[in-house]
Amino acid sequence: MKTHSSLPRAAALTLALCAGLASASLVYADTKPTPFTITSSDFRDGGKLGQKFAGNLKSNPNCDGQNISPALAWSNAPAATKSFVIFMVDPDGRNGLGVDHWVAYGIPASKTSLKEGEASAATPAIVGGTNTVGLNTYFGPCPPHNQRPHHYVINIVATDFDPGALRAGFTHEEMVAGLAGHVLGSTSIVATYAH
Repeated sequence: MKTHSSLPRAAALTLALCAGLASASLVYADTKPTPFTITSSDFRDGGKLGQKFAGNLKSNPNCDGQNISPALAWSNAPAATKSFVIFMVDPDGRNGLGVDHWVAYGIPASKTSLKEGEASAATPAIVGGTNTVGLNTYFGPCPPHNQRPHHYVINIVATDFDPGALRAGFTHEEMVAGLAGHVLGSTSIVATYAH
């Protein structure tokens, strides 16, 4: 009889142990860090940009848009972030050599979004770097006609730089070199565009 009475007790202990492990794993799952992400209300990741977001340059017939910067929002940046950097690069441009469409930095950690069109002109919230066409603001896609869609990678980088630490005008290459040792995390979203 003692043997039989000990079996239910052992089973109860096993069930209790399993329940404890299950609840512990639920607690662990809830404490996993949420990833640093970027989204846009103007396009989905891998989706096509509308023509209004394309560049506008009278001297280039491929630049037939309105040069409106897309809306962007980011969340869950690393806790120690002091400022953000944004790059927008077309790796398909210039026959694969790439085109830098947007270099922006000094964006304070308290800012977690840009409204549509906000980066099309100079703004105090953004320090403008120099893109391939020599502008310090957003410059939209201008792929040649009759080509497959180009890819536009928008990357936001969390840094430990104070928002006012860097002067304006750095190119993409200069920023990448200067960011060594100061990057806390990054995330990206890709848009496509073709005529």
